[in-house]
Amino acid sequence: MAMTRKELQMYFYSPIAYAAFAFFFVIAGYFFSANFLYPPYVVDVRPVFGNVTFVFLFIIPLLTMRLVSDELRQGTDELLLTSPVSITEIVVGKYASALTVLLMLVAGSLLYPLILSAYGPLDQPVLWLSYLAMFLVGAAMMAVGLFASSLSAHQMVSGIAAFAILLVFWTIEWLGDTVGGKVKDFLGMFSIVSRAADLQKGVLDFADVLFYVTFILVFLVLSIQVLERKRWR
Repeated sequence: MAMTRKELQMYFYSPIAYAAFAFFFVIAGYFFSANFLYPPYVVDVRPVFGNVTFVFLFIIPLLTMRLVSDELRQGTDELLLTSPVSITEIVVGKYASALTVLLMLVAGSLLYPLILSAYGPLDQPVLWLSYLAMFLVGAAMMAVGLFASSLSAHQMVSGIAAFAILLVFWTIEWLGDTVGGKVKDFLGMFSIVSRAADLQKGVLDFADVLFYVTFILVFLVLSIQVLERKRWR
């Protein structure tokens, strides 16, 4: 909890967080306006998911690039790694702060279905499961960003690495489409976007939720392993 509080303070002491929030709501709001404020008028929350997660692809590397790399750059990583806390507690604390920021973004985007509800009734299962999918996709991206941040002391390098990794998992299904056959089905299993398709339809498939939980745990473990290696150097 101490690590989480410290990281949340660092988020809001930094102008990068405010710039990222502003960029997120400007771009997401623009996409929302383009989709819903011009004909044909369709009261459907699902396009909001696509708009928001697309903006996540650019925003989340900005929000996570300093989580560990800033410690490495300032030299405070030695003090942190020799403190009486485990590497797991450090990683989980930093990740919890990132999830808190993500929750703020997701909660803020509830403005869009609120506007839509003025034009007609919304399908409630589709609404809430789409937002669950949005949070899970964002949480998976945050885990990748944390891992990328542990790789370099340079924030820009960490941000670019996070974007590159996320872009691979974003477009991996398209790569499968070019190959076809069983390879397409296999690669499609690892797409962080297509795995949310059933949730967007209002269908709760625990296999999809388990995929995101496993994805997050894998990248958290990778982050722990990278920091463990740094501790023993």
